[in-house]
Amino acid sequence: MDLETLRQGSFGQLSQAIAAWKGVADKLKALETDARDDLKAKADKANWAGANATVSRSFITKTAGEFSDAHTQAQSIHDILKDTHDELVSYKQQLEQALERGRQKNLTVTSIPGGFTVTMLIHPDRAAKGHDVPDHSPQDAEHLRDDVERILNRATESDSTAATVLRALVDQAETGFSGAKYGDRDTAIDALRKAEEAAKLLKEKGDEMSPEEFQKLNGLLASYKNDPLFQEKFATQVGPKAMLEFWADLSSPDNPNELTRTLDRTQLNQLGEFQKNLGAVLGGATQSDSSAMRNWENDMVRLSGERYKTRGAEVYGYQIMSNLMRTGDYDDQFLNKYGNQLVATEEKMKIPGNYYQGMGQMMPKMNFIGDDDFGRDPMTGFMTALSNSPDAATQFFNTKEPQDNAQWVLKDRPSFDDSPLKDGPNEALDATGKAMFAAVSGATGPDAPRSEFVEHTQEHKDAMKRSLQFLSETGNDFPAELRDDMAFAMGAHGDTVHKAMSDPLGTHGLPSDQLMEVSKQISRNKDAYAELTNQMHHAIVGDINTEKAHPEDSLDRAGRTIGFLEEARYQATNDQKNGDLTDASWKKAWAYHIVGGALTPWHPAGDAVQRGVDLITSAWLQDKQNEINDTATASHKETYESRNGELRALADLWYERNSQWAEDPAHEGYSKNHGIYSEIGASANDGNKKAEGIAGDQ
Repeated sequence: MDLETLRQGSFGQLSQAIAAWKGVADKLKALETDARDDLKAKADKANWAGANATVSRSFITKTAGEFSDAHTQAQSIHDILKDTHDELVSYKQQLEQALERGRQKNLTVTSIPGGFTVTMLIHPDRAAKGHDVPDHSPQDAEHLRDDVERILNRATESDSTAATVLRALVDQAETGFSGAKYGDRDTAIDALRKAEEAAKLLKEKGDEMSPEEFQKLNGLLASYKNDPLFQEKFATQVGPKAMLEFWADLSSPDNPNELTRTLDRTQLNQLGEFQKNLGAVLGGATQSDSSAMRNWENDMVRLSGERYKTRGAEVYGYQIMSNLMRTGDYDDQFLNKYGNQLVATEEKMKIPGNYYQGMGQMMPKMNFIGDDDFGRDPMTGFMTALSNSPDAATQFFNTKEPQDNAQWVLKDRPSFDDSPLKDGPNEALDATGKAMFAAVSGATGPDAPRSEFVEHTQEHKDAMKRSLQFLSETGNDFPAELRDDMAFAMGAHGDTVHKAMSDPLGTHGLPSDQLMEVSKQISRNKDAYAELTNQMHHAIVGDINTEKAHPEDSLDRAGRTIGFLEEARYQATNDQKNGDLTDASWKKAWAYHIVGGALTPWHPAGDAVQRGVDLITSAWLQDKQNEINDTATASHKETYESRNGELRALADLWYERNSQWAEDPAHEGYSKNHGIYSEIGASANDGNKKAEGIAGDQ
């Protein structure tokens, strides 16, 4: 900014712009509130079906989000403009004060092309007769020059950086609005400069940086991992290829550089924290809709299919990038582009584990978060990313073209051991189970902090049906790692599952044969079976609480579902055709404790059902079916007789909710001390027989 611009600046138009943006921000705030509290709130409560459930609700949710982003962006623009205006007004005042100090010493500042000059205001020889001209020293002239130069430089910095951050904010979204929020110009420009500093360090030094430089880089990533401008600037400045090459070099087991020697592979927690911070930054960057970031995403998907040389082996870009996806909130579209390409590549490989384990080469450890797996299987990190992004997971598990993703990850994909130094579950399958749950429920996980129940869309229901189908087709090869996740998934769709299990004709929503096979496979593990039973208790109690038109139906359904579950357990622990299918858990003392546990946030049932569930589960835990001997076998007769406590508790709860209906003379057969027990017992027997027929044991 030159001398005359600042000296003559009135900033009136800038003040008008600030006032206008204040008005825009206030109006958008009101619209945001209306969209969230009125429009979206009503949409969330609406009992829509068909196209309305999948199109209208989604549109309203997205529109409400756009109003929120619009308000955030307008407020950020207002705050940055006001901050800049106040600074420029201050610099103008400082300039006027400096010029006045100069005049008091007979010095003036004059503009010249490209700058300014300090001269005497009145030469002593031309002063009026009898008028003394103030004296000044050469140092006074230098000080005035330095003061004016400093003020103009700061004003220029304020003006130019404001333009930079405003353009950066607007560029975050090519269409629509950005949710990036900044209260002043300094914060925004600082984020951009720190991003350039971090990117330069990583790109120029790579794995050859000193331990001190590594700590500095990690500190920058940790400090700014949630800053949108930092995220986008850092990612695009580094670029996808340099990012992949950096991680390949850093993870090489024979890396001779000072950094890896200092970290000494026994202190992997430092690399683990760095991996978490880097993943968080890259994930946030993909949320930007800038043209530079869209190019980054497309290039990353393409480059992930290529191989990168470490010092002792070659690794796929998928193996590198998937490990950086374990943390961070990645954009849904990016995740699905990436996932579709990953599945397509693996299907061509036939047995991807052969390639990912290097065909006999010494493959590097690419994951430093925890000590469970080496990070050689890219599906582990990618599935973890999907479990953190339920909408992306739902889309991925419903994708059938160019290949069926759910069929590949749930049924066809050969798994391999990526943690040869320790026993335990297969990490890729474990992550796949969590991603499957996210896909069918719309929640991040039963025990995840951000989980909450969302009304199931048709897409959630489709993902549930497809997951049930493919897992049922695995038969006795059903992955043990998915038992608990599928139990939770069935709980998330408890109303539908309960009605399907209890349907005498097997025509309600979900195929009975698939439900039986999956329930049987879940029941091979004692704790997973207990969790499935607990989940269905929630659905049964919820049904009893809400069925008012025909209360007798909820009692009948309760008995039939219990019978169905009993037969699934019997099939799992008494499979005569395939030998003993139980795992070691059935041979241990019963140690499952669920009574009194609060409902998980994602559960569709409300808190009103919890007391009833506690009573039912308490009775169930006392039944003889939980005291099966060490061979995990029991006859059908023993199995059926052992359910009595559970059935009595359900019948008592039903009577408590429907006593007035039950005592009506028109409803003979539902008396408190006999009728309800007879009804639910008969229904349970019918459920057993139906389930036996489905299982082929009649």
